[in-house]
Amino acid sequence: MPTASPAPAADPRTTVDVTALLERGRTLATPELRAAVDRLAPPMDTVAAYHFGWIDAQGNPADGDGGKAVRPALAVLSAEVTGAPAHTGVPGAVAVELVHNFSLLHDDLMDGDEQRRHRDTVWKVHGPAQAILVGDALFALANEVLLELGTVEAGRATRRLTAASRALIDGQAQDISYEHRDRVSVEECLEMEGNKTGALLACASSIGAVLGGADERTADTLEKYGYHLGLAFQAVDDLLGIWGDPEATGKQTWSDLRQRKKSLPVVAALAAGGPASRRLGEILADDAKSTDFANFSEEEFAARAALIEEAGGREWTAEEARRQHTIAIEALDAVDMPVEVRDRFAALADFVVVRKR
Repeated sequence: MPTASPAPAADPRTTVDVTALLERGRTLATPELRAAVDRLAPPMDTVAAYHFGWIDAQGNPADGDGGKAVRPALAVLSAEVTGAPAHTGVPGAVAVELVHNFSLLHDDLMDGDEQRRHRDTVWKVHGPAQAILVGDALFALANEVLLELGTVEAGRATRRLTAASRALIDGQAQDISYEHRDRVSVEECLEMEGNKTGALLACASSIGAVLGGADERTADTLEKYGYHLGLAFQAVDDLLGIWGDPEATGKQTWSDLRQRKKSLPVVAALAAGGPASRRLGEILADDAKSTDFANFSEEEFAARAALIEEAGGREWTAEEARRQHTIAIEALDAVDMPVEVRDRFAALADFVVVRKR
């Protein structure tokens, strides 16, 4: 009688509860994050609380959408690489989240975004001046939170955070400058997105380990994982910025097209060649000269999205997200860490490339 073949082993990543992992990061970081924000002088404290979703525009307690919490989850998880408890990474999680939200406050103003997380943005509710000031205050708080630990590890973590912050700002400057250019190369776009998104996710992926005493090689390798995860994350964001469901993303339909962003699908489509690519280039060149761009109809934006897809920009970007995801996962093999910690890093990477918001 033939012997039955054993069932294939389940991928350990599929058994990781990513929702619980994200919630753990949020739960551990939020009390310390609130305590940091409470230090701000009025009215910046309430403006920041509104941005984080803790209160509504009238100052009443709220349970708003605080974002995906990927960065806090990575920061506390990275502490466990060293054998330290997850809580060791909390100051790093808070610091990274403060820098991330500093960038959101400023980006929303610079991009003219009126909605974030299904609510009016800070500059829309409280004015541009408060958006700038509160963003600056969060950036300063991020460094305070780390340096107040007073340890050698905190100093190392702060150096990594400041380097990531500078790269993030470089990326935003590149992003803005590209909006005014007819053409941007795929390489330039990837460099910009590596700065704007990859650098801070790289820092989040290593900062808890640094606070837990990891050596530089381990921290650098975790940063490699986070950097490529960031590129995958941004590629997915670029897809959602054109084809995402507004009910899920909390942004307008065709949001990146409305802002004339040179995101990966657009850049890849323009570089592809062929009739759809050439037609798209002609239309976007005309758009740049238009004085009526803000009044374009839904149909006009839909037509541009269709050309991007026909030229191959959508599929190229989806494949790039998968490629960057693979590089991130492979980086984990170079770090000696508990198997269950590696599985959680891998599951978080999987989540990034399949999300809908």
